[in-house]
Amino acid sequence: MIYLDNNATTAVAPEILDTMLPFLRGEYYNPSSMYDAAKPAKQAVDLARQTLASHLGAAQASEVLFTSCATESINAAFFGAVRANPNRRHIITTAVEHPAVLEVCKELSRTGYDVSFLGVDRQGNLNLGEFVRALRSDTLLVAVMHANNETGVVFPIERLSRVVKETDPRILFLCDATQSMTKLPIRMDANFRNVDMLAFSGHKFHAPKGVGSLFLRRGTPCRTFLIGGHQEFGRRGGTENVAFIVGMARAVELAAVTHDDDLKRVLRLRDKLETGILARIPFVEINGSGAERMPNTLNVAVHYIEGEGILFQLSEAGICASSGSACTSGSLEPSHTLTAMGVPFTAMHGSVRFSLSRYTTEAEIDFIADELPKIVDRLRRLSPYWDYGAQRPR
Repeated sequence: MIYLDNNATTAVAPEILDTMLPFLRGEYYNPSSMYDAAKPAKQAVDLARQTLASHLGAAQASEVLFTSCATESINAAFFGAVRANPNRRHIITTAVEHPAVLEVCKELSRTGYDVSFLGVDRQGNLNLGEFVRALRSDTLLVAVMHANNETGVVFPIERLSRVVKETDPRILFLCDATQSMTKLPIRMDANFRNVDMLAFSGHKFHAPKGVGSLFLRRGTPCRTFLIGGHQEFGRRGGTENVAFIVGMARAVELAAVTHDDDLKRVLRLRDKLETGILARIPFVEINGSGAERMPNTLNVAVHYIEGEGILFQLSEAGICASSGSACTSGSLEPSHTLTAMGVPFTAMHGSVRFSLSRYTTEAEIDFIADELPKIVDRLRRLSPYWDYGAQRPR
């Protein structure tokens, strides 16, 4: 099997599993317990928090909260900010956010909040002028992702957050860094110093599913979202998932060591696959090709055929890819990201995302570059929009 759906989830690295196993076996104690046997679990959580805080450039370890996933972190940030700031009723986000953000914004809109959904251009870039004009005196929160999960397009968070704080320091800035954590530079004391809240999930960088984090800058007005216990400094109730927290911290450490080499190799493989596809398949375009993109992400728009058919035949060939967000893959509706980008109807349903990881090999890329043209050729033979004899659209 060839796995190129790493923006959906990643394999747990063996080094990380080894780190987790002691806390699934002998050191299984509740870290909140007072007896001596539980102390190693408590110490492991504290060390993991310090590790993440150090890598993020947090001023204090207590600014790092552990959650179950990025979706919980995002919900906690939104609803915590709303409860703490009742007099501000305006929220700004983009039309291409992950559903974890978009659905929360829609829910808040239904309860009386005014939400501005900013559009993007054909390459997936935001219009800075439109962004500035959207800021208002009653704006509570701006939520912008660091990197798009479907196209890999990177947003200029440093610049956007600076504009927000220069306009009004009381406006909160939330960044969904789920796709970019460990892959792009993120320092809360440097390029992200104007970001108040940052959300991410461990399973996007070779930690297990079921653990995430919310960076909550000290002094940010945000009420507790998940109530029920004293854990996480009273900011998130619930017994800590010790083994998974330890695994996520180890994954961040591992990524820091291998980052430069991984980045160069993955980017080279991604570009090789892109070049091969463009050279061998006519009427294909790369969504987001004119923008800064994540080095591991390639979103290919194949005109005149259905992406579902491509994915099915890729699967038959032992290749795992996707049509976009794993959270919306069961929907028959076209991707909201590609719709916002103005991708033509002829390619909207024929877009496929390949997302690489540190474990992707050159042989796998070569196989896909050879197999995909055959699949497209077979599907276009059956397409009513394609003149197979002339090898052009009807």
